[in-house]
Amino acid sequence: MAKGKKTKQAKGKTISLKVAQNCVELTLDGKRRLDLSFKEVAVVPKCIQKLCEMDELDLSRNMIKTVPDFIDSFITISVLDLHSNYLEQLPVTIGRLQNLLVLNVCNNRLTSLPSELGLLKKLHTLNLGMNQLEALPSSIAALKELCHIGLSDNRFTRVPGCLSRLQKLERVNLDRNPILTEDAAGQESLMMTGRLYLVKESVLCEVCLNRCQTERKKLEDVANREGTK
Repeated sequence: MAKGKKTKQAKGKTISLKVAQNCVELTLDGKRRLDLSFKEVAVVPKCIQKLCEMDELDLSRNMIKTVPDFIDSFITISVLDLHSNYLEQLPVTIGRLQNLLVLNVCNNRLTSLPSELGLLKKLHTLNLGMNQLEALPSSIAALKELCHIGLSDNRFTRVPGCLSRLQKLERVNLDRNPILTEDAAGQESLMMTGRLYLVKESVLCEVCLNRCQTERKKLEDVANREGTK
């Protein structure tokens, strides 16, 4: 039974159209949101294409490894939440979501991003924290409306140059990245913490918040050990 249970968990649950329809809700400001978070799905259900006339789509906190190309069916959405999944890449079709204002893909396994992200001309919030990114595509510089970008807990060794071209950018979170600084001569890297704005705890789910707090504690312990030498 244990083996069977493990197999079932790996495959994830199946969402029917009826179940998906019951997950459509109306926000306080009158937006239509399809909330499929915490559904233990490993694959984005094909049936949700019939519910594409949404304003917001929440697929967070699941086991999703791939975002299907049909995501471009949701052409009207302004918010796409995919955080806390197992994503290793994003499809190029995501660039067709021309009404997108907020994209949250933090706490995944992304190692690179498609250049098509630069096509999201209305995007003002982009959360890429807690992934495995070492660089951003140069096309990010085309996001002229971008105000907030989260890059914490990645593998950046320098501040991405494309950010300097974003005139409306108000907040960057590069906390807990191995940023190289000028005074790090002779060292492999110097961890940069508290140099740029941090995201508020209130915008993180419990899983993400706990992970951030754990990583911060590790860094503080290292700093304390170094200080006693």
